[in-house]
Amino acid sequence: MFTKRQGLVIWFQHMKNIRQIKRYGHLVHASKKHKYALLYVNQDEIEDVMTKLSKLHYIQKVEPSYKPFIRTEYENSKPDKAKEYDYKYGSI
Repeated sequence: MFTKRQGLVIWFQHMKNIRQIKRYGHLVHASKKHKYALLYVNQDEIEDVMTKLSKLHYIQKVEPSYKPFIRTEYENSKPDKAKEYDYKYGSI
């Protein structure tokens, strides 16, 4: 089946160290301006990867993404009556 993955936000000092960061997971995005990278890692390996990355001298901070733990099923999913009339369903 699918492997559960989680994102890591890695704050670094220089862009030249991106190649070394790629070795720890799947690099999705790296920002030159803000000097951070988004890396996806398997959830069962996340603690090990975080400790390994935080020990590197060119990395300032490593933060996990909390997206897998956010609930996406909402209790009140009915559309609002006022908005229902604003949208024209099926009319041209």
